[in-house]
Amino acid sequence: MSRSILLSFDVEEFDIPMEFGFSVPAAIQMKVGKDGLDAIEPILNEAACTVFTTANFANHFPLEIKNLAEQHEIASHTYYHGSFEPRDLLNSRLKLEAITGKEVTGLRMPRMKPIDMSAVLSAGYKYDSSINPTWLPGKYNNLHIPRTVYIEQGMKRIPASVSPNLRIPLFWLSFKNMPYSIFKFLCLQTLRKDGYLCLYFHPWEFTPIDDFELPIYTRRWCGPVMVDRLLNLIKDLKREGDFIPMNEYIHFNSK
Repeated sequence: MSRSILLSFDVEEFDIPMEFGFSVPAAIQMKVGKDGLDAIEPILNEAACTVFTTANFANHFPLEIKNLAEQHEIASHTYYHGSFEPRDLLNSRLKLEAITGKEVTGLRMPRMKPIDMSAVLSAGYKYDSSINPTWLPGKYNNLHIPRTVYIEQGMKRIPASVSPNLRIPLFWLSFKNMPYSIFKFLCLQTLRKDGYLCLYFHPWEFTPIDDFELPIYTRRWCGPVMVDRLLNLIKDLKREGDFIPMNEYIHFNSK
């Protein structure tokens, strides 16, 4: 099988300003999230991907999520982005299945929060992508975690990709703040080493969010320029592999 590129988006309420102490009304959170989903349409037309969405967001935009499920994988981002209860694991999966009419097999916790894999397994999921195997000061230190796909308590986990050796995270913040040539080089290095690449973004990154109280490193390259930047990366990566949803990757690489 050729190399696989696992592109994913966390489709959610735009509540990141609240991480920095700034309040955003619920209606604005939803509007920015929906504006982002509209903005990434050119990207979704270019590459198959996995959409991790909160059931709350899907409840507000069920038709859009159902339509996305025709071409992309819909997976769970739990029920609400800003709060979590153990029952949200099962309830979010059931709600998303009711909206899409398709099986939901994947989970990603908001903000990559730790979660007991036995609970994820009990809630009916087949894989989890809630781990970034790197060190981010003030957030987490996962340097002890395997860098590539592994099994934990019977659950298959797909970590976000990090570069070999130095474990430089290849996620949305790196894409925003690294020179494009360096980010592309690290992606290709990782893809060739591991046989797959797991990247994740948020639709709200692709909207103009300069007016919100956010650190510059979260706002850089926002809006249409971010769309063009990711489209360019997709074009470059297509020379090296195929874009497929995570559930397909798990199916073809099941042990």
